[in-house]
Amino acid sequence: METLITRGIKISVETFYQHEFSSNSLREFIHHYRITIENNSRDEVQLLRRHWYIWDSKSGDREVEGPGVIGEQPVLQPGDSHQYVSMCNLSSEVGRMHGTYLMQRQDNHEMFEVDIPVFKMVAPQKLN
Repeated sequence: METLITRGIKISVETFYQHEFSSNSLREFIHHYRITIENNSRDEVQLLRRHWYIWDSKSGDREVEGPGVIGEQPVLQPGDSHQYVSMCNLSSEVGRMHGTYLMQRQDNHEMFEVDIPVFKMVAPQKLN
């Protein structure tokens, strides 16, 4: 698990290779990742946007950004957490992701970025 804390917001990431949805012959490697966002600050915050940087050892870099996460823009009270699972498809057996969330304090509407730690995605057969 990879973890990073920015301004009291703790982001933890776990990855899971999806063998049943991947195909070595088609060069498609599917990984799920579970993100846990914990609000350890004293402020109520809302996640507004995500911005991902994805590196694939075969096809290089790409970026993905947009509103919220999996269609939600969760509001987190101090002490609250939010967890979701998403996926990334790679054209090689090795890749990595990292990024940022744009958050907003609910009391004064201040916006700030929270870093998402770098995490690796490696097909198990690559480790043999």
